[in-house]
Amino acid sequence: MANRLIANRDRFTDRHPEQRTLIGSREWGYVQTGDAGPALLLIPGTLGRGDIFWQQIEALKDRARIVSVTYPKSGGVAEWASDLVELCGRIGLDRVTVLGSSLGGYLAQYFSAAYPHIVERLIAANTLHSVAGIAARPPYSSDIENAPIEELRAGFGQGLGTWRDSHPEQEDLVDLLMAEVGGRIPEQELRARLNALKQGPELPPLSLPRDRIATIESADDPLIPPPMRDAVRARLKPSVAYRFEWGGHFPYVARPDLYVSLLEAQLGLSVTRENWGDGELRAR
Repeated sequence: MANRLIANRDRFTDRHPEQRTLIGSREWGYVQTGDAGPALLLIPGTLGRGDIFWQQIEALKDRARIVSVTYPKSGGVAEWASDLVELCGRIGLDRVTVLGSSLGGYLAQYFSAAYPHIVERLIAANTLHSVAGIAARPPYSSDIENAPIEELRAGFGQGLGTWRDSHPEQEDLVDLLMAEVGGRIPEQELRARLNALKQGPELPPLSLPRDRIATIESADDPLIPPPMRDAVRARLKPSVAYRFEWGGHFPYVARPDLYVSLLEAQLGLSVTRENWGDGELRAR
């Protein structure tokens, strides 16, 4: 049986192929859509290219200016934040709402703290507040530079396989992510993403007012445990904290309609779905 998510993602990618640009010594990929409305910068986690947000881009592309990025194969959090400022300037985005998920959420927090002049709003999603102690946890405890890439990929595969066993209704999502880690994300890009957190800087103080900060979390996120979610909220003091009752670590793929609705709210657009009181998504 064909994988519905992969087929839909591939159709999107055919219509919106990834562009490539060199910033300093690093080559970034990005998908850009829209020519009017608020500006939205999307930053994926470890297991995603810029097109991992295809469902949100499709829903918002006629109402917002969107750029969704793919990491280069070198550099780290501080260098990437500087590169993103350059990228936004090149494509004419003077101020952006920045949403990052997981690794991207950490980068989005650093970007917002280091370059507040370009940030309209920060949305930190399914992410962490500190890299302290991360080097002791798999897969970061591996020798990321020298470990066989098969070993690193297998580690992700094991975790995804466990998620598939416990959530068979999300088999399509797991297959999509397995394709990413299985080679759609090239070896050096994958190593760079892992090293970015393992060797990452602590986050600098954030000067954005809390009414321009939001967080997203999932009650069933297997990678961001409740104490870490609490710590992210305690650090950022968001004006709105969105909580998916289910959606795992990838609610933007698993719950796309609700994710679009919260982005509409954050961007000041007309909200196409407001029925959050059914227990599926809570904003507090």
